[in-house]
Amino acid sequence: MNSEKIMFTKPSAVDGMAVNQLVASCPPLDTNSVYCNLLQASHFSDTSVAARFEGGEMIGFVSGYVVPKQLDTLFVWQVAVSEKARGQGLAKRMVSSLLERSSCSGVRYLETSITASNEGSWALFRRLADQLDAPLEESVMFDKQDHFKGRHDTEYLVRIGPFPVN
Repeated sequence: MNSEKIMFTKPSAVDGMAVNQLVASCPPLDTNSVYCNLLQASHFSDTSVAARFEGGEMIGFVSGYVVPKQLDTLFVWQVAVSEKARGQGLAKRMVSSLLERSSCSGVRYLETSITASNEGSWALFRRLADQLDAPLEESVMFDKQDHFKGRHDTEYLVRIGPFPVN
């Protein structure tokens, strides 16, 4: 476990390449284009968080957005934690920090999508549901055959809430 202090910041466009490299180092996460990561780090900076060691090295990233037709719902797009920072509860702390931001002041639900085999993500969102003292529901979001034509596992929608507005 690294003893350096970890800082949470809003990302910016200059973080796009670092996000791309971090995600690529975190299987089974799906990598996106650098352009997509640039948009996540700039257009969605109010609902995304970068975790860095004091020296500036990015060791964690959460991208998310408030769902356009569900303004009480934060959708967590992706959670990445460097191998250097695993086992410290960093993913949960990053998501929790997002929920504390003024940009999420009306959020009462947390959503994400997870494949059946991604045990780490299931564990994270179950812990978040416990922390928020809110129910967790799951349903098919994108089906392996119908949406991915057999090329990607089914993505399950995980919905936590309602929980109290911060």
